[in-house]
Amino acid sequence: MVEIAALKVAGIDLATGTEHAGHVDGLPVTLALAAPLVRLSLRADGVTRLGPDEWYALLPEGTPVPDAAGQLVSVVDVSARAVGFTVMGPGALAALMRGCPLDLAAFTPGRATRTLFETVEVQIWMLAPGEYHVEVWRSFAPWLWHSIAGGII
Repeated sequence: MVEIAALKVAGIDLATGTEHAGHVDGLPVTLALAAPLVRLSLRADGVTRLGPDEWYALLPEGTPVPDAAGQLVSVVDVSARAVGFTVMGPGALAALMRGCPLDLAAFTPGRATRTLFETVEVQIWMLAPGEYHVEVWRSFAPWLWHSIAGGII
């Protein structure tokens, strides 16, 4: 028989902060919540390519979902499923490389990918040198926040 025990989680584990700053490998880095955004999953030419037929757009909050009626495209508003973080500063790369198996140092601005941070699926965009946007499903956001922040001393 399988026994199920109640999960004891502290309140701090159920929330993210708004900003956390410190150093990774002696380099300054800041972790912050991203501004509210509209997230669109597109199956057509678009903003950021995540796979052979998948594009992902991050647009300012309030942007309407494009009407794709009659076109060979699927546009889905997935804003409610994800949370975005910004990791920036000279230590941002080191902070993300702690948990990501990809060589993010080979990224150029504008490149994005779906990958893992430790065991959680994330999407990482390199916005500019030393500045990354990380998307994660809402249910994993508190864990990811604490995992990244835990490496920023």
